[in-house]
Amino acid sequence: MNWAQAGFDVLGTHVLWTDLIGNICALATVVLAIRTSIWTWPVQLTGSVLLFVASISAHITGNALKQAMFAILAVYGWVKWSRGTRGGAPLPIRTASVRERTLLIGAMVAGTAAIGVIFWVTGLSWGAAVPPPKGYLLVAADAYIFVGSAAATWAQGRALVDFWIIWVAVDLVGVPLAFTSGLVVSGAVYGVFFVLVLIGFAGWLKQANRARAGTTTIDQGVATA
Repeated sequence: MNWAQAGFDVLGTHVLWTDLIGNICALATVVLAIRTSIWTWPVQLTGSVLLFVASISAHITGNALKQAMFAILAVYGWVKWSRGTRGGAPLPIRTASVRERTLLIGAMVAGTAAIGVIFWVTGLSWGAAVPPPKGYLLVAADAYIFVGSAAATWAQGRALVDFWIIWVAVDLVGVPLAFTSGLVVSGAVYGVFFVLVLIGFAGWLKQANRARAGTTTIDQGVATA
């Protein structure tokens, strides 16, 4: 057994160390995001590398590609937040505009369809090995999680409150898919994610509303002057 497959057994299920530690990093990423800490990005980068290895070991290529994507987007988010908080400024959290929301929804719908076809034709999704119609559903779920995760992380990099809502939608599919894939830790973590995401959404929305109210007050003051 090589290091990538090293782990321990719990109730007859083999738990990979890479899966466990990677998911601990993933949980830490969410907690740090709730606190708007820039450390969320390097921790996400580390977790993505570990979960990439775990996914390859479990032969879940679609999830491995998702982790590679996370690593790239972690660098993007790191750069964006570094620029946004330059000079000690608070992270400029805001809600997405109508145009941004339309683009995000359109990208998720079109992206899921396109990636789903690619996953099915190339066999990159483990669901492609399952006979239709169940195989179609599994591949669609895999593609949806892949695209939704990309959209959520991109929106997080732009400090949009809406990224939490996208994660809720992703988690509703990710929990059952992870369990059926044999990644028990990932499935359990997805469930914890759901709770943390709701907490994060409430906190970020409050900060965005507070910032908007402050901007409105300043604008009114300038207009009065």
